[in-house]
Amino acid sequence: MATQTGSLRSSLTYEPLELQFGTSGRRGKVVDLTQLEVYINALAELEYLQSRDPSEGGIIRGEEFFFARDLRQSSDRFVPQQGERGEIAQAIVAAIRDAGMRAVNLGLIPTPAVTCYALARGKGSIMVTGSHIPFDRSGYKTNSSRGELLKQEEAPINERVRKVRQGLYEQRRDESLFDDRGMFNSGHQELPAELPDARVEWIERFTNFFAVSVGQALSPANRQSLSGKRILVYQHSAVGRDLLVEVLELMDAEVIAAGRSDTFVPIDTENIGEPQLAAIQALADEAAAQHGPLDAIVSTDGDSDRPLILGVNPVTGQAHFFGGDLVGMVVAEYLQADAVVVPISCNDAVDRGALAGIVEPKTRIGSPFVIAGMQEARRQGKQRICGWEANGGFLTGSDIERDGVTLRALPTRDAILPILATLFAAAGKGLSLVDLFALLPKRFSRAALLEQFPRAAGLKLVKFLSPGSDLARFFTPAMGFGKISHVDYTDGVRVLFENGDVAHVRPSGNADELRIYAVADTQDRADAIAAMGVAEPNGILRSMERAMEAGA
Repeated sequence: MATQTGSLRSSLTYEPLELQFGTSGRRGKVVDLTQLEVYINALAELEYLQSRDPSEGGIIRGEEFFFARDLRQSSDRFVPQQGERGEIAQAIVAAIRDAGMRAVNLGLIPTPAVTCYALARGKGSIMVTGSHIPFDRSGYKTNSSRGELLKQEEAPINERVRKVRQGLYEQRRDESLFDDRGMFNSGHQELPAELPDARVEWIERFTNFFAVSVGQALSPANRQSLSGKRILVYQHSAVGRDLLVEVLELMDAEVIAAGRSDTFVPIDTENIGEPQLAAIQALADEAAAQHGPLDAIVSTDGDSDRPLILGVNPVTGQAHFFGGDLVGMVVAEYLQADAVVVPISCNDAVDRGALAGIVEPKTRIGSPFVIAGMQEARRQGKQRICGWEANGGFLTGSDIERDGVTLRALPTRDAILPILATLFAAAGKGLSLVDLFALLPKRFSRAALLEQFPRAAGLKLVKFLSPGSDLARFFTPAMGFGKISHVDYTDGVRVLFENGDVAHVRPSGNADELRIYAVADTQDRADAIAAMGVAEPNGILRSMERAMEAGA
């Protein structure tokens, strides 16, 4: 073992795994997320923001810097099952402090809530979260004083990370904050006291916009309400689970909370499978038996920036899941947008319905790309701009006024706005959610994935499938596919067929997963394409993998 006078790097008893940017934020396995590694990256990001002008999202030493966290154990506690790693928020606080900022703890609130609160004050923020990915992974997401970090900022940030890493690694072990396990020498640290203001403001954002704030004296013609609607909130381990119940109750809905879990449940709203749907249906059946028929089932992912919305057939009680890309269409129409920005992975129904004339050029997958697209739409003079992803996360790129009330722009994913807008859109038309979504163009989507598929292998596969490869051998007539009409390489490999089918292959940007997105003229066909994609051991994705490994 190295002596106390050796360098920190020489004393480490493990091989560090550097934390990388994903689709949005930095993610990794908890066993690899030493407090040293989190501190290095967060400190570098803060120093980068301090080097920028406030007009470019910069922050100023000595000012407040906000942070919040999700309900994962590793967010603020050590996890015995994960090598005693964890207390990620404590590493973030140390980085904020050592960057000369004042760390303000906004508590356990959704990612968009901390972002919204900070942006309203021209400050930066960090959310400690692994979003929807499994409990054994986590990370954090940094926002500048103007919004999310954009892709063009990653390279200069990573160069600063390199310099901060070198400086810390070269410190003498006996002068370092960290022990030979990459954890703080001081052990457990208490977080600063929580400030409740951001949670309060987040609730008011919606009650004000939907004109149902407590105590408002509004005429019946101007007051919106979900009175008479019975809504099940599937709470699981979402950080916004109680907040969502509170907001819906303020909208006069009858709310039934169910499925609360002390163990983290990885809800990926882009990949809801049959087991999860069956579990949700069971909760719905139980709730309906006790309270009466349901109108809707709603939930969010772990950090509550992606919605999960299901309508309930008023006759059969069967729950119907609506993909986030379809939800976005309903919300954009409700908000009367004049420009919408979506990534290439979204359901192409958006190109066939009422929004077709206002769809901006499709982007790569990830909120930073959608944000860049919304910024371009603003430069082109558009006034009511929004965007969304296939996972349902909804972003507003401009202020949006409705019935004399303004919803301030929030260029980051949000779950509550699309949930409320969808419910109010249905209520305003006197329709069930099932009937509301039936009005959209008849295009259906499904996503599925292979877990434990190294991202490096996924990127290699995309390169293998790039122009010149024989894609038709993986999508055969025996599987029901027509001739390939077009291939789009904007992000991954999106294959369009003459019969209207779409199959899109792409590695996850946040985890070791390989995804397939399917679009078709029927839900059964979209489900079948996704199922054929991830079938073991001879599905489409595995066939592609074997062909790549064989160099064929």
